[in-house]
Amino acid sequence: MAASAYFALEDFGHPCKKFFRSRAHCNPLSNNDGFEYPTTPDDMDWTDVFPALGDARAGDRVRHLDVGCGFGGLAVALGALSPELTLALEIRPKVCEYVRQRLDALRRQHPGAYGNVGCLRHNAMLYLPNIIRKYQLAKIFFCFPDPHFKAKNHRRRIVSSALLAEYAYALRPGGLLYAITDVRELHEWHVAKLDAHPCFARVDAHPGDPYVAAIAESTEEGKKVARQGGHMTDGSKYYAVYERKRPEDVDPAPALWPDST
Repeated sequence: MAASAYFALEDFGHPCKKFFRSRAHCNPLSNNDGFEYPTTPDDMDWTDVFPALGDARAGDRVRHLDVGCGFGGLAVALGALSPELTLALEIRPKVCEYVRQRLDALRRQHPGAYGNVGCLRHNAMLYLPNIIRKYQLAKIFFCFPDPHFKAKNHRRRIVSSALLAEYAYALRPGGLLYAITDVRELHEWHVAKLDAHPCFARVDAHPGDPYVAAIAESTEEGKKVARQGGHMTDGSKYYAVYERKRPEDVDPAPALWPDST
């Protein structure tokens, strides 16, 4: 990391985004990512991800997963909202480093707080079971993901028929999946894929739910939509919440999906 980035951290208390500029998107299906993944969750050392805990096995206690955390707005909010361990995943290295330094600064400014939040550079579309165990999570969040408007890129969308099987594996029965976007077409895609999946059932989550409020108001994208005059009440933000069904409630012979996207 450039010396100027560390100077900014010490001088102002928080990292400055201008030192962590990165491309807005990357291809999550590319294997040319330049770093290694653990083969199984047993191979993962979490000490650097949750430094305040000093526990190499802390990842086994993660209950909230923020996929594609961006600059960490939701992860920070979740750290204050719940004592449960929150893991924020981000595929872009510079953005991940920003979030880690942001969390370090918050821990210094608020001793004893934010130790329950960690950030890891990881590709959830390819390697989620490598770090998350079966039925480990209570909540998983997808906030303002890349819409990938072109049809040929729909397979890059973070919510798809194939990937929902992995999220069902990671979510405990009764666990909740939250998805929010400001793109109506993408919201309809989320709902269609989740409605069609045998492991998920939609729940009626009110905007007053603190977790719904967090996904709408805490993320950088959510704040940008609000600055542009968009709010939950006027239909500028679309969200859906789904519960992971119990195994005995899952249809053992669901209709075949027309494609894997």
